[in-house]
Amino acid sequence: MNANPDQAKQAASQLPWPMIAILGPTASGKSALGVALAERFGGEILVCDSTQVYRGFDIGTGKPAMEERHGIPHHLMDVVEPGRRFTAGAYRTNAIAALEDIRSRARLPIFTVGTGLYFRALVEGLANAPGRSEKIRSRLESLAETRGTPHLHEVLQRLDPAAASRIAPRDRQKLIRAIEVCVLAGRPLTEIHESGRKRLEGFSLLKIGLQPPRAGLYARIERRVQTMLDRGWLDEVSSLLRASGSANAKPFEFIGYRELKAHLEGIVTLEAARKAVTQATRRYAKRQLTWFRKEPAVHWLEGFGDDPAIMESAAALVRQTLASNAAHTAACGSPNS
Repeated sequence: MNANPDQAKQAASQLPWPMIAILGPTASGKSALGVALAERFGGEILVCDSTQVYRGFDIGTGKPAMEERHGIPHHLMDVVEPGRRFTAGAYRTNAIAALEDIRSRARLPIFTVGTGLYFRALVEGLANAPGRSEKIRSRLESLAETRGTPHLHEVLQRLDPAAASRIAPRDRQKLIRAIEVCVLAGRPLTEIHESGRKRLEGFSLLKIGLQPPRAGLYARIERRVQTMLDRGWLDEVSSLLRASGSANAKPFEFIGYRELKAHLEGIVTLEAARKAVTQATRRYAKRQLTWFRKEPAVHWLEGFGDDPAIMESAAALVRQTLASNAAHTAACGSPNS
């Protein structure tokens, strides 16, 4: 017996909408793969990167140039001014709004994920953590200045060993936030994160991970840094410093921007800055891979996203996901059945 058309339409509308996430370290070709899949499957890109949300910081954050986007809409870039703080919670709010817009137009959302924390906040939700305390932050900043940032890691190790294992000993910002939450809440940050989360609903997620060979990735990072300098990265930093009026804005803490700022201030040579940027980027890529390997249910592809063979493998995964979604929709009944 045929299904009631209205009931079938309602049932189909309640099914999870497919959503793709491409995870990988910097310089692994996430953007190129995202655009290729968007062109093939009618998708739009949602950038998941804590640096690309800031306006004006373009070359050093790796924002794809207009010609590299091939006309594919890119969301969640350039959404905040440099002088403002942007949190994982703000990213989640913006991302959910963009997802709903893309779904309303029957397009395929494709995330290019460089910042694992933002992605986790979106998918798993955020805990009800306490707000900022400038008094505590000031004390922790002073402690870091006098005894070094690794000392903050030792403090966090005593308060929350699990959080300390996830945060790099020199990541001052994350260490301060983790200790701040522990002190204000009176319990470990990890315990807070494990309770009271509201997961993303209404979407069926396919996670594709890029895992290029380490030597090839490091070589590409070195070439990429030089290419960015050739494209005018130093001029961009100089212009931003003049325009912002504040060298203490958050984006000047990013890899590359802080080193080039030091060069412009006469502290280091350009060659020393270039080497420092390359080394810091390599370390960051390693941390990204460590984070992403802890993600469950990732389909790992051993290569770069702009490799035609990798593109075909990723397309096969997406095709399989979309076919499964279509079969599920049909099983619920079609208005035309």
